[in-house]
Amino acid sequence: MHEDTPLPRRILLVTGLSGAGKSSILRILEDLGHEVIDNPPLGMLDEIVARAERPVAIGVDSRTRGFDASAVLAALARLRVNPALNAELIYATAEESVLLSRYTATRRRHPQAVHGTVKEGIEAEIRLTSPLREAADVVIDTSDLPPPELRQLVEARFGEWSAGGLDGLTVALMSFAFPAGLPREADMVFDARFLTNPYYDPALSAMTGLDADVAQYVANDPDYAEFLDRMAGLLELVLPRFVREGKKYATIAIGCSGGRHRSVTLVEALAQRLAQRADSPHPHDAWPVVIMHRELARQGRSSWRWANRPRGLAEPTEHTDPQ
Repeated sequence: MHEDTPLPRRILLVTGLSGAGKSSILRILEDLGHEVIDNPPLGMLDEIVARAERPVAIGVDSRTRGFDASAVLAALARLRVNPALNAELIYATAEESVLLSRYTATRRRHPQAVHGTVKEGIEAEIRLTSPLREAADVVIDTSDLPPPELRQLVEARFGEWSAGGLDGLTVALMSFAFPAGLPREADMVFDARFLTNPYYDPALSAMTGLDADVAQYVANDPDYAEFLDRMAGLLELVLPRFVREGKKYATIAIGCSGGRHRSVTLVEALAQRLAQRADSPHPHDAWPVVIMHRELARQGRSSWRWANRPRGLAEPTEHTDPQ
């Protein structure tokens, strides 16, 4: 894009499940300079966008008058036709058990449970919004995401640093445990369970892949190096294609049995590979890389950090926004 050509104005439609953090995401976007409108009638979306003079974040959920997933997608399609706009759909989600716990703690009525239980309301809303999740540019699962890390994640993707790089791709590398379920937001999943498991070594069992002894143990497996090389090679092929397709956020998940040893080790090693390539002169190599360790987060450990911080992105600060 020529330097004198104005950048497309960002329009964000923020939707998702009630209790999953949509309001928190909107507050963060407002702090980042977006004009925020929550739950306007769907028929007013085009008028709101036409009148706005700065980036806009619009909250749309099952409480919205005239809400219908197909109508939201139709509105998004209209916005995307306009070359002066950069329209994206954000979907906030969380595990059903987490949503149920949040509603139980706050004693709030679920918008889809007027005459039923909270659980029934959650299930109904999942069905109602499933087409939006499928179409979302960014899916944010807040199940194990503390408020400060949610803020970091939103700032990383939609902060001022990205204003000149709307066509860029942020890569999230996530470790997880297969028995705890596949990460809903994963675009690609790798299985590391065939590697030798440090869990059965009494000296290493209580450690994690963040500890050098565990990382070395995993790396000593005869197939480790080739597996890491092949994953990196596949991503070298796939990630540039994601960029060409206009994808803005890619989550690559690596799982093992407990999500604490082998998968953590591999995520750290793969992140280092991708971060090193971020200094490449080729534009498609310069991906900001985020590391997330899901099971460590569930144990109360901070699990979110940059492998390579995007240029212009300030160091994170602590915030205590509620979900």
